[in-house]
Amino acid sequence: MPKNILGREIPEFIEGYGKTQPFMGASARKPEGNRAGPKLRATFSDRTSKLVPDLKAAIAASGLKSGMTVSFHHHLRNGDYVVNAVIDACAEMGIRDLTLFPTALFGVHKKLIEHIKSGVIRRIMGSVNGPIGQMVSEGGMDVPVVLRSHGGRPRAVVSGDVKIDVAFIAAPTADAYGNICGSQGKSACGSLGYAFTDAMYADCVVAVTDNLVPFPAAPVSIPQYYVDIVAVMDSIGDPAGIVSGTTRITRDPLRLLISKYASRLIEASPYFKDGISFQTGAGGISLAVTAFMKEAMKKRGVRGSFGLGGITGYFVDLLKEGYVEKLMDVQSFDLEAVKSIAENPNHIEISADWYANPWNAGTAVNMLDVVILGATEMDRDFNVNVNTEADGALLHGIGGHQDTAAGAKLTIISQPLLRGRIPCVVDQVYSVTTPGEVVDALVTEYGVTINPR
Repeated sequence: MPKNILGREIPEFIEGYGKTQPFMGASARKPEGNRAGPKLRATFSDRTSKLVPDLKAAIAASGLKSGMTVSFHHHLRNGDYVVNAVIDACAEMGIRDLTLFPTALFGVHKKLIEHIKSGVIRRIMGSVNGPIGQMVSEGGMDVPVVLRSHGGRPRAVVSGDVKIDVAFIAAPTADAYGNICGSQGKSACGSLGYAFTDAMYADCVVAVTDNLVPFPAAPVSIPQYYVDIVAVMDSIGDPAGIVSGTTRITRDPLRLLISKYASRLIEASPYFKDGISFQTGAGGISLAVTAFMKEAMKKRGVRGSFGLGGITGYFVDLLKEGYVEKLMDVQSFDLEAVKSIAENPNHIEISADWYANPWNAGTAVNMLDVVILGATEMDRDFNVNVNTEADGALLHGIGGHQDTAAGAKLTIISQPLLRGRIPCVVDQVYSVTTPGEVVDALVTEYGVTINPR
C-alpha cells in the first residue's frame, strides 16, 4: 500500500471515491493540461428575460436529472434557505441520487438528512458542520464525503476533477436577465466569492433571489452572461445567520491571553512593519488577535497593505481608521462587513479562485505575510487537525486553513493546551488537515513554540 509524505498508508482505491493520490508535499503536485469549461450556450435578442415562475420551473428548465451534480454557496451560512428549498423541490419532482457540491453545510441544513436517507442525495462533496457531519461520522452515507479547502474546491472545478451540472446561486439581488449582486437587498450577504467559480464553470446557472430589481442590477458581483435562469422565492435566507458562534470575539481570559501572545509574536517578527499583510480569521481567538494588533499598530505607527479572507467588522474598522489600505473579501463574516463592501471601494470582492486556488497564475494567499489560524488539535510534528473532534466525529469544515498556511510567510496556530480535560497537543493527530511543513509556530496559554524545521 502506498504511503504519503507523513508515512501513512493510503489505499490505492476507495469505493465511492475512486483512485487516490497520496499527498507528497505542499508544492509537490503540478498541474497539467488546460482548464475545464462549461458547455457553450447562446441567448439571442428574442429572449430578454430569464425569469421563471418558481424553483420547480427553474429545476425543470435547467435539465437537472437524477445522478447529476448540483452546487451551492454558503455565504448566508447558518441563515441559508436555498439549499433546503432546492433539494425539497428535487425530491417532490422525483429526482434522486444527486451529488451535492456545496461550499459548506451548516446546522440549518439538518433537514437534508432525510433526503440522504431517502436517496435523493447520494454523495456530498463539501465541508460539513454539525448534524450532517455527525450523521456521516456514524456511517450514515454509503459513499465517503469529500472535503476540500476554499482553494482546493475551485482547483477541482477548473481542472475538471469535478463537473457541476447545475449551480444554484442564492442571489440577494438580481434582475430578470441574470445580473447578481451580493451586497444589496434584504438578504444581503456581502461578497459572493465562493459562487464565482460555480457561475463560470457550471453547465447551467440558476440565480435564486428574493429581491428582483429592474435591469441592470448594480453593483454586479456575477454578470448576466454566466446566468441561465432566474427564480424568485419569498426569502433566500436570514442575514442574521451569517454570524455564527465562530465569528464572535472571545471573552475568555485564557483565550485572550493566547491572543495577546500571538500578537506579540507577530510584533517580534520581521513582518511587523509598514506594508504588512495579514489574515486573522473569524474564530474567537483570531478576532481578539485582530484587536490586539490594532493597538500594536497604533503604538508603533505601523500601517498595513491589506487584510485578506473572511472579513469581519474588526477588519472593517482597521480599513476605516487607516490601519490597512485594502480588504480582499472572499466571505463577509458579519453585517458590518456586508455594509462595508457595499459602500467602500477599497473593500474588494474576490473569488475563491483568486483567493486560494493553488493551480492558477497567482493566488492571493501567496501575498500574505502573516496568518493566524485555529486548530482542534496539533501533534509534535506540527500537523494540524481542524475537522474532527477527539472522538473522531466530523463536525467542522476546512475553510482556507491549509491554503493560507501554505501561502503565508508566517503561519501561527493559536489554541489552548486543553479543552476541558481533552489535550489539544498530542503525539500524533489522526486527521491531518494541514501538514506541519507549512506551520511555523504554535501559541497556547503557556507561550510560543516555534517549529524547528
